[in-house]
Amino acid sequence: MDQIGRIFRPPSEAESLLLQVTVGCSHNECTYCAMYDLPEQGFRVKPWATVQADIAEAARFSAEVMPIRRVFLCDGDALILPQAHLVRILEELHRAIPSVRRVGIYGDARSILRKRPEDLARLKELGLGIVYHGVESGDDEVLEAVNKGSTAAEAARAAALLREAGIRHSVMVMLGLGGREGSARHAERTAALLTEMDPPFVGALTTTVVPGTPLAAAAADGRFVLPDPWGMLEELQVLIRDSRFTRCRFHSNHASNYLPLSLNLPADRDRALDTIAMILARRRPGDLKPEGLRGL
Repeated sequence: MDQIGRIFRPPSEAESLLLQVTVGCSHNECTYCAMYDLPEQGFRVKPWATVQADIAEAARFSAEVMPIRRVFLCDGDALILPQAHLVRILEELHRAIPSVRRVGIYGDARSILRKRPEDLARLKELGLGIVYHGVESGDDEVLEAVNKGSTAAEAARAAALLREAGIRHSVMVMLGLGGREGSARHAERTAALLTEMDPPFVGALTTTVVPGTPLAAAAADGRFVLPDPWGMLEELQVLIRDSRFTRCRFHSNHASNYLPLSLNLPADRDRALDTIAMILARRRPGDLKPEGLRGL
């Protein structure tokens, strides 16, 4: 398989074929992110011949070793690909590896909103089953500060388009992204946006200041101050308490998080809030994941 640079995938795609169809991220300007900062990771669409050869290699593996059930299209926002190109990839996967049951992809509000409803419906028909969307915050002030390139209203419209197409939507938000000063507002507005989006999956990650990023420079000169672990937990409390979901699998078990939780909301809301309230009341560091075990 032809793979350029570092390859990232959601935790739930651990057993999927990772098929790199673009390199890097078409936006790649978020102040907190260093995922695609290697020189060779400048954004580009991989040649069709390369992708086709990778699919053929995977097809041989699927036929001779183990059937491939899931595929994840890399890199950072492969949904930005032109519709015709994405259709070509999905059609080839369907033809060459008939055992594939679901294809996943990273997308954001920009890439989702570039698709017409009929475009998304066609992608769903060809096997696109889930879009992973880094929403990060429901606070437009935070989104502008971190140069996200989209607004909360656009994220809500993107969710509605995916719902209409029948494509599952997995949303990621970042605890602490508003800094200590904007912490409460960030949490409250993110909970409001999650309620409006009503996605079936939500993952809450904890903001990490990565060396070399613009966010790290802001932290170094005092323009950004990360909330302490208890502040992060208070934000998580607000998200769980104030978000209203029809049916959502909510996780805060990313490696970056201080308190790993895996919840079915709204069923597990009260139990989770009781746990968080107890931990916040006694503030024992031993109740949280040690710093040495946290990571991106």
